[in-house]
Amino acid sequence: MFSFPDAPRRCIAAALAASTLAAQAQAPLPGADLPTLLAMARERNPEYASMRAEAQAAAERVTPAGAFPDPRFRAELMDITRMGEQNPSLWPANVGGTRYTLTQELPWFGKRELKREIAAFDAEGVEGKAQANWSELAARITIAQAQRLYLHGNRTLTLEILDLMARLEKIAQVRYAGGLAAQQDVIRAQIEQTAMRSELVMLDTEARQVDARLNALLARPASAPLAAPDPLPPLPAPARLDAAALEDRVRSRNPQVFSDDARIKAAEKSRDLAYRNRVPDFMVGVQPTQYQTSFKEWTLMLEVSIPLQQASRRAQERESEAMLAAALARKEATAHQVLADLSGNLAGLEAARSLEMLATTRLLPQAELTFNAALASYEATKVDFATLLDAQRQIRQARQNQIKARLEGQVRLAEIEKLLGEAL
Repeated sequence: MFSFPDAPRRCIAAALAASTLAAQAQAPLPGADLPTLLAMARERNPEYASMRAEAQAAAERVTPAGAFPDPRFRAELMDITRMGEQNPSLWPANVGGTRYTLTQELPWFGKRELKREIAAFDAEGVEGKAQANWSELAARITIAQAQRLYLHGNRTLTLEILDLMARLEKIAQVRYAGGLAAQQDVIRAQIEQTAMRSELVMLDTEARQVDARLNALLARPASAPLAAPDPLPPLPAPARLDAAALEDRVRSRNPQVFSDDARIKAAEKSRDLAYRNRVPDFMVGVQPTQYQTSFKEWTLMLEVSIPLQQASRRAQERESEAMLAAALARKEATAHQVLADLSGNLAGLEAARSLEMLATTRLLPQAELTFNAALASYEATKVDFATLLDAQRQIRQARQNQIKARLEGQVRLAEIEKLLGEAL
């Protein structure tokens, strides 16, 4: 067998590794847009993959649930010593007789169909749980992406304020050199810059934590790099957030409600099957008997189960009724909780929209006017540096309120879409 020498082999391995790294470096990093993240999670998240596998397994139970039981075959060797005339033999032609029995169990009419329907509704319930798992996963990814965007916006704002404070420090230094301001103004500007740098460290730490959580949802290493987030789509228009219309959609499409509906149907069929078990099942069979090398005797068999244990069956029927009542109550509780969550998130979304509008149209313009007036007054020695800092903090607070309101709106939207089980 031909083999490469060690040195060329190492060179080939190094070249392959270098080409792999180059290909990975050229591939775009995930994390910029939300649809790409959701597609990755759908393919790679292990928890969702587990739920999909469970749903597939439940679907595969439908066919065997309604199938006939396997037939049974039995062979009996009779008089293996031929009335003591020979040594024991296990060959059918050398014994007194061989009886073969072939039987088939036949459930009463309709029982197999009920079992198949129960399995089908159970499969629908598991599928609903899988969809609920995906809705939860999609909401967590959307919220994580909104948090990344919030932290990115806060970091950009902090850098802008840091640059502004550096310019204010220069102004204070010039005024201090001209004897128009105290040295304390310069120190205050430096203290504000130090606070901004400390906040940048905290923001970077929090951003790494959010990235680690997002990578975990994508089944990637916790420290794997992510691209900077793109802006999320704007919030839907108020006309698309009609409470009555959304309640109808939640009742018909919420994965948890869908799963509870399937459980109710399965419980109803289980109750019907429990009552039908009052009727006996049958078993039919054929029994040929072999003597020497020929079959001289044929027997037909009919076996009927006797539903004698009535107390046990009545208990099973009461159990099925209780399970149906539990499924109905569970669906009602789920519906009430889902509608309450929907109402709360709609209120939160409207509040976030109002706060963002106030910050954008009122607070931020007013804060900018106040800061510009304070800066001009400070340069004209009409106000002190503390007033200028307060004006700067008002701008920062207004911008932070704006960014926070956008985050809150996206979080509320993600929760509403989770309740709907689909994009709004």
